[in-house]
Amino acid sequence: MQIKDPAFNYDQPEINYSGQRKTDPRIAEYVYKALGNSKTVLNVGAGAGSYEPEDRYVIAVEPSPTMRAQRLSNNKIPAINATADSLPFSDKSFDASMAMVTVHHWPDLEKGLLELKRVTRNKIVIMTFDPDALNDFWNANYFPELIEVERQRYPKLERIIKAIGGKSEIIKIPIPLDCVDGFQEAFYGRPEAFLEKSVRIAQSAWGFLPPGLEEKYTNALAHDLKSGEWDRNYGHFRTQATFTCALRLIVFSIN
Repeated sequence: MQIKDPAFNYDQPEINYSGQRKTDPRIAEYVYKALGNSKTVLNVGAGAGSYEPEDRYVIAVEPSPTMRAQRLSNNKIPAINATADSLPFSDKSFDASMAMVTVHHWPDLEKGLLELKRVTRNKIVIMTFDPDALNDFWNANYFPELIEVERQRYPKLERIIKAIGGKSEIIKIPIPLDCVDGFQEAFYGRPEAFLEKSVRIAQSAWGFLPPGLEEKYTNALAHDLKSGEWDRNYGHFRTQATFTCALRLIVFSIN
């Protein structure tokens, strides 16, 4: 299947995004370290506020009214209603900018990345998933079309680096077994989570599957969990402390 529009509609009433997609403190350490001594930080595609540092002056940009409302209910700073490709700020307004698992939603990726660069003085920190590493997770065997959706939506790391230019570093982030941020790989050792609708609906890729396929995939996983087949093949993940798969942090030094 071909994905024409990578954006996902987060304004569906049944999505409790902030209840599933929380800041994991172990992952957050990588983000905060990458921000260095930046005092002013712009968070673009800020969603419900995950990974926003509490010890910096943060400005958040988020186009979804549902996400902006969830921010307020979780005592996050109000977000400005704007999009990545048209940021309402002057050049070099912020010490650093950050974009946490959001660039795959941007209709014009390059324009959005150039806007990040335009308004930033020192550091740009982007959290994303490497589409070339997605097959390293067992769910590629259970949800193959879901992974193909992800592969089409997540931009190649080289594309992101080329758009921003300058000095950059790619950091592979290990995911802890009890990760509280509910993206797919967070449940590498807790497969039963994928049987919960509330978990899946906070993972945008499921919304791109053809009708009936989500149920087919979850039924197959439920069958293998009940029979013990999943544990025979992947049971070691249940006790594996961390899993390093496709989660990446790209850190740019502008000056």
